[in-house]
Amino acid sequence: MKAMILAAGRGERLRPLTDTTPKPLLVAGGRPLIVWHLQRLAAAGWRDVVINHAHLGQQIVAALGDGTGFGLSISYSPEPVGALETAGGIAAALPLLGPHPFLAINGDVWCDWDVGRAQQLIACGNSAPRAGHLVLVDNPPHHPAGDFRLAGNNVLAADRQTDDGTLTYAGIGVFWPEFFAGVPRGGVMKLRPLLDEGIRRGLISGERHAGRWVDVGTCERLALLDRELGGSE
Repeated sequence: MKAMILAAGRGERLRPLTDTTPKPLLVAGGRPLIVWHLQRLAAAGWRDVVINHAHLGQQIVAALGDGTGFGLSISYSPEPVGALETAGGIAAALPLLGPHPFLAINGDVWCDWDVGRAQQLIACGNSAPRAGHLVLVDNPPHHPAGDFRLAGNNVLAADRQTDDGTLTYAGIGVFWPEFFAGVPRGGVMKLRPLLDEGIRRGLISGERHAGRWVDVGTCERLALLDRELGGSE
C-alpha cells in the first residue's frame, strides 16, 4: 500500500512565510510539517510515498530527496503553476500510486492519527463497493459548521438546517483509484464534489479521530503548534 502526501498548495494564508518556503517545509516543533508525516509513515512500516508539488516544489525535492534518509522511497508528481487542486493532483499521480487503495494526507495538517490504521482497513475490508474512507475530527473554531456526519462508519451529508453532529474532514483518507477515474488527467478539480457524489451513492465510510489534529492554515495556528510541540521532542 502506498501513501500520498498532498504538498502542492500555495499557502496564501501563510504568506509571507510561503513566499519563500513551500507550505509543507514550514517548521513546527523543530521539523518541517511534511517530515512529521514521513516519520510517522516510516515508523508504521510504510515504504512507498508519492508527493505532489507545484509552488517552490524543487525545494521539497531538494529537502527530502529520494526518501532514503527516512527509510522510505519517495516519488514526485510535479504539477503546473497554480496546481491541480486535491482531486486533480491525485488523478495526475495515479500512475505512481498504482492500482491498489492508497492513503492520502494533506501536507499542511498535523495529526496523531495512527497511519497504520489505513493498512488495517484494507486488510479487514469486505467486498462491498468502496470509494473512500475519511478520517473526521471535531469541528475546530475556524470551521464550526463542519463537513459531514457519521452514522456508524458511514459518512453522510451534513444537515445544514442544524449543523448538529457534524464533523470536519481531517485531510486524511484512504481512497480507491477508481474513485478518480472521471477526473481528466491534468485537469483542475477539487475533492469535495467527488466526496459529495460518493456519499450520495453510499460509497464513503469514515471514523472519528478524537486525538490531536491541527489544520496549519495560518501563521497564528503554525505558531501555536510550534509552541505546543516545542517541548515535546
